Amino acid sequence: MEEGVIPLFGNFFCQKRLKMGRMHSKGKGKSSSALPYKRTPPSWCSSKPEEVVDLICKLAKKGITPSSIGNVLRDIHGVPLVSTVTGSKVLRILKGHGLAPEIPEDLYYLIKKAVAIRKHLERSRKDKDGKFRLILVESRIHRLARYYRRTRKLPPNWKYESSTASTLVA
Repeated sequence: MEEGVIPLFGNFFCQKRLKMGRMHSKGKGKSSSALPYKRTPPSWCSSKPEEVVDLICKLAKKGITPSSIGNVLRDIHGVPLVSTVTGSKVLRILKGHGLAPEIPEDLYYLIKKAVAIRKHLERSRKDKDGKFRLILVESRIHRLARYYRRTRKLPPNWKYESSTASTLVA
């Protein structure tokens, strides 16, 4: 029998959706937004793919992160979804033009959080909860780095070290 399938009355089966829980807190994250079924841009969207790609490259050269680029395009320029207009996602467009960040964005922000906690702990040494949270954040960094090394988004010899972390996010 397949994993995730629960037998019900006789030969009827119910497909069970397995949700991954949070790593260091409760919750399964049941709410999510649904993307439109149509893969074509809406009729009201007048943006041309070349214009959107040029905007993405221009914003990336200013130092804006890929997720923020999507927000700027949505809020200011009226692009509903980059992948429907251009045919590829923001990060793939950036990789094609050689503008992708060297560290993936989620890993970058976890490292930034760990550096901020470490800086706080230098000033307040007795903060036991802060020390515990730093351990949790760093374990998330190690897990994510292991995943990115396995999927070859990071070089195989890349390793997180707290002493050199501040140079990564500076």
